[in-house]
Amino acid sequence: MSFAVDSRGGVWVLDQVNERVVRYEDGKPRTSLPLDRPRAQDIAVAEDGSVAVLDRFGGEDVVLLRPDGTVAGSLPLAGDGIEDIGLVTGLFVDGSNVYAEREHGPLILLGDTSGVPAPSRDEIAGRPSRDGKLFLKAGITDATAGRTYVVANERPSEDHRFTREIRFDAYVWSIVLLDTDVSGTIYFAVELEDGGEHAVVLTCLDPTTGVPQGTAALPANTMPEESFRDFVVLDEGGVLAALRTENGVQYSYYECE
Repeated sequence: MSFAVDSRGGVWVLDQVNERVVRYEDGKPRTSLPLDRPRAQDIAVAEDGSVAVLDRFGGEDVVLLRPDGTVAGSLPLAGDGIEDIGLVTGLFVDGSNVYAEREHGPLILLGDTSGVPAPSRDEIAGRPSRDGKLFLKAGITDATAGRTYVVANERPSEDHRFTREIRFDAYVWSIVLLDTDVSGTIYFAVELEDGGEHAVVLTCLDPTTGVPQGTAALPANTMPEESFRDFVVLDEGGVLAALRTENGVQYSYYECE
């Protein structure tokens, strides 16, 4: 359903069907943590190795797992800033802070990775960059015309740094990735539809100006199975993409050229 990559290069896969979280290293499963959450949808891994799992329609919370698989606690989704948990579109961990994203917009502070709820559910203006300098947002201006945009605001002041329009020569089906690596390079990807064919285009942006630095073409998932997250930016740069096939899920690495 989703996956994340930790600072040591381990790939954490949320296996919803088998109710577990599995950590892969060098292509082999190394750790399997049972998860009593049959409707869990998203996952994020903190710097200390703890794992946060989003469960919108079961427990209606975020469950926090220690690296050994024991439960550290949970954070309720409903509350200030989130009236409808169905509008939560992602789970993010910044340091020890755990955030839920509302409608691909602001992030709501739920608490910390030890399971302690936040005394005040503060909002931040967008997804935090990994270099600690920006809040990022993106959107579709005109899907038919292939018009999209990325906005960067300074952190913590939220002062506007840039708005960059990015155009494509096909219908924009959806935005599938917005994140950075630890150097701050911005990774933005969209799924396009052209003549009934789907493809993903990745664009790398300069974090100071938003000027595109390169692109890459990635395959789009066309299998009927649902997923919550198919693309993850690695700390050192590049993107790991999950492609669902008849034989399972294949994870491949891509860079902007």
